[in-house]
Amino acid sequence: MSGPERARRAIAYIRLSDTSPELAEGSTEALGAQRRTIEAWAGREGVEVRAWQLDVGVNGATPIAERPGLLAAYAAIREHRAGVLVAANADRFAHDELVRWLIERAALAEGAAIHTADGSPVRRAEPAAVEAPEQNVGFTRGAVDLARAYDRVLFRSRVRAALAEKKARGERVGTVPYGFRLAADGVHVEPDDAEQAVVSSVRRLASEGLSQRAIVAHLADRGVAGRTGAPLRQTQVAKILRSA
Repeated sequence: MSGPERARRAIAYIRLSDTSPELAEGSTEALGAQRRTIEAWAGREGVEVRAWQLDVGVNGATPIAERPGLLAAYAAIREHRAGVLVAANADRFAHDELVRWLIERAALAEGAAIHTADGSPVRRAEPAAVEAPEQNVGFTRGAVDLARAYDRVLFRSRVRAALAEKKARGERVGTVPYGFRLAADGVHVEPDDAEQAVVSSVRRLASEGLSQRAIVAHLADRGVAGRTGAPLRQTQVAKILRSA
């Protein structure tokens, strides 16, 4: 699909803050006002809005990974091969400049530019910088830091999505606590005899008045190792004692 054709397809994004008086009163006026602004813009520009995505109770500084409506908007960009992500104004994307920049960068990565229906300015991210920021001559150190922050946000959102998918399939999510192993069903845990013996030793030594550091040294002298084959660390001993 050509660039001009994609540019005539838009995904609309509406955000209602958790501090919005209209939201507190249970009114839909704020939502309606944003929608009317976007519809008027689309009519003037000859753009077709292919999908509407909404975040309710999300403030202007909330990162991408915690905005289900915005994440759905990125998915809609891919699904409809849209070239525009539009909001009623710049603040509907974010009040915080960093978050707004990250939102735009994520949109560019999907092949869309962000626009505001009221014409309010947004920070511009260069497509070339999205592809290779460190090699872009005009890309400042601060922008590189922003790009890395974006990568962390995107990584967390993908991890959360993967974990949610595993949970929906009934698979176990999270680490297996020390002293247990994953059961044959791949979901539940069951006691691990060898690790349970170590847990009992740690608790006994603590009851005898040994400090956590002394317990670590005692276990190391006995050749007790953790799951990685390395001696147990003090943080692991502390976790065992907290779970008592």
